[in-house]
Amino acid sequence: MKIVKKIILVLLVAFVGIQFIPTEHNQSAIVPVTDFMLVNKVPNNIKSKLQVSCYDCHSNNTNYPWYNKMQPVAWFLEDHIKEGKAELNFSKWDSLSDRRKASKLSSIIKQIESDEMPLSSYTLIHKEARFSEEEKEEILNWVKQLKDSITN
Repeated sequence: MKIVKKIILVLLVAFVGIQFIPTEHNQSAIVPVTDFMLVNKVPNNIKSKLQVSCYDCHSNNTNYPWYNKMQPVAWFLEDHIKEGKAELNFSKWDSLSDRRKASKLSSIIKQIESDEMPLSSYTLIHKEARFSEEEKEEILNWVKQLKDSITN
């Protein structure tokens, strides 16, 4: 019994200790001129859905939830955001070549069609980020039109 108490005490001290290890925050007050929403004429309904469903992980400005201050959750979020931005960063959209933009749009289409995006782990907590079938179709049609305008 004595050993169990020591293990619990060590785990508690470690848990409290890791709370003081800071993480980077992906927040910026500036919307760059290269941002996807500024470069493309995005209809308001699609714009708002992309901001809620995609921009937290795929832009330079994350709207953090209340639990982002707790470790190890903050580490998980930080890593997840870095991975998302490495794959696609809407804040740097216009710095991509037309060929790269078309490739990214094809990837967006594929991942939305196969329900890979937004991630189920994200929509589990952020229910407003889920796409209804109508929203999904609207977004897909618009993204396909955008892709066609870039490739033609």
